[in-house]
Amino acid sequence: MKRREFVTLLGGAAVARPLTARAQQRRTTVGFLHSASPDPNVNFVAAFRKGLSETGYVDGQNVVIEFRWAEGRDDRLAELAADLIRYGAAVIATPASTPAALAAKAATSTIPIVFTTGGDPVALGLVASLNRPGGNVTGITFMTVELTAKRLGLLHDLVPSARRFAALVNPNSPFLQSIRQDLQSAALNLGLQVETLYGGTNREIDATLTKFAQEPGSVLLMTPDAFFTNRRAQLVTLAARYAMPAIYPIREFTDIGGLMSYGPNFADAYRQAGIYTVRILKGEKPADLPVMQPTTFEFVINQQTARLLGIAVPPTLLALADEVIE
Repeated sequence: MKRREFVTLLGGAAVARPLTARAQQRRTTVGFLHSASPDPNVNFVAAFRKGLSETGYVDGQNVVIEFRWAEGRDDRLAELAADLIRYGAAVIATPASTPAALAAKAATSTIPIVFTTGGDPVALGLVASLNRPGGNVTGITFMTVELTAKRLGLLHDLVPSARRFAALVNPNSPFLQSIRQDLQSAALNLGLQVETLYGGTNREIDATLTKFAQEPGSVLLMTPDAFFTNRRAQLVTLAARYAMPAIYPIREFTDIGGLMSYGPNFADAYRQAGIYTVRILKGEKPADLPVMQPTTFEFVINQQTARLLGIAVPPTLLALADEVIE
């Protein structure tokens, strides 16, 4: 090889390296912080990516998502949030993980945060108001906690002869007090006695539901919580094992064999979080972006499961359902 050609090649390589580095630097980093684990949330993460791509940001091209999963250990969230800050995240998204949103808010007052939560973000201290969040935090509330009374009423309509009603609650939930109040109010309005069962670990869930199901005529209301969503296969399996009618907060439970669900479109909330993330990346301020609220809710009945349980779903409920899984 001639000396001139060799020098030219070296010069080209020297130029290529900085260009590649600059191209990589142009990728914006989005932090994704969640209290659960990745496997049960694959479809939800896909919905978040869809929201990003719909508004011009594609993971691996002009944006990079840095995932931090606490694997059910909320005590790790503060450390993981700090790690995303050190990494240089331009925005931190905490879809459907209220503990993650609270941890991120405690960790930074400057980096924008996009949450989705099932509770009241004002009462939780995430924002000042729904219309004018203020500060560095905004997002989506899908109001699933407030639907407790509706779910209890649907469960009673499906199994009016049930002798024993109970609600499974995560004792570590940030919505614990609100859920208790809603349950008490709903039970009073329907003239029912509703027990509160607690499940804060896999073992506790197994033991609690096994004991509860021993009495014939027992039915269960599953309260909304990311902890339960992450364990939906376990919960649906236990309900089937004990032939126990149950209603769940989102359709992802009925899709895998749960009897009934009533709530917002969970995947769409993740998609909306992706859209809000991009709006902030493009220059809008979280303080000026109103907290979004759902306008529609899904009522899904799994007719296959109803038949296995020997339940004849009343025509009135079938007519109300947005979808009946045959």
